[in-house]
Amino acid sequence: MYRFFVEPRQVGEKEIRIQGSDVNHIKNVLRMKPGDEIFISSGENTEYTCYIEDMQEEEILAHIMYAQEAGYELSSKLYLFQGLPKSDKMEFIIQKAVELGVCEVIPVASRRAVVKLDKKKEEKKIARWQAISESAAKQSKRMYVPRISEVKTFPEAVEYAKKLDVVLLPYELAKGMARTKEIVENIQRGQSVGIFIGPEGGFEEAEVELAVREAKASAITLGKRILRTETAGLAVLSVLMFALEE
Repeated sequence: MYRFFVEPRQVGEKEIRIQGSDVNHIKNVLRMKPGDEIFISSGENTEYTCYIEDMQEEEILAHIMYAQEAGYELSSKLYLFQGLPKSDKMEFIIQKAVELGVCEVIPVASRRAVVKLDKKKEEKKIARWQAISESAAKQSKRMYVPRISEVKTFPEAVEYAKKLDVVLLPYELAKGMARTKEIVENIQRGQSVGIFIGPEGGFEEAEVELAVREAKASAITLGKRILRTETAGLAVLSVLMFALEE
């Protein structure tokens, strides 16, 4: 069945009101009819199984058949601090990161990032990236749509990461796979985890030092092979998903 997301205020005792762009998608793209069943999530860990009761011009009324605790989400919140990559790689990264359980993607304009976005381009990009996040969340049975934040400078990203329990920074000059494994194995379910991934040119040494000093980041190695920016974050998220899955 198809999955849709609503705000908590749209959920009633027996009915859910679907509004916005999903109305057109349900009516004119999916061509669904009253009586068709759908899943709805309001951003919490409850999944509503509903059937379409009424279809209006700007609103669809869904009747709640039953609700259940879904348990699809990781107990840990994963934050991906992604250095701005070239071309449309960010779209791929966001799509796959959402599938792997990330709760937020923070685009980072680090010093070696080739891509530079002015405010107008940034707003359009973020809107596009947020739409990709929503589509991936629907496909992968997420209970909420992971947020794509505004683009941050590296110091701003480090400041944002201070609130997290664990911060990982894969770095090509880091050594000691045993230490990396130990750090990952010691992450507890329920802890918040940030992952810093550099752009194509990697991080400058000063950036690594800032993250280690200010956000208590652990510079780790991902092995002897050098991974592309669109691969590195997904590799870390895959390991964390496996380690933290209930």
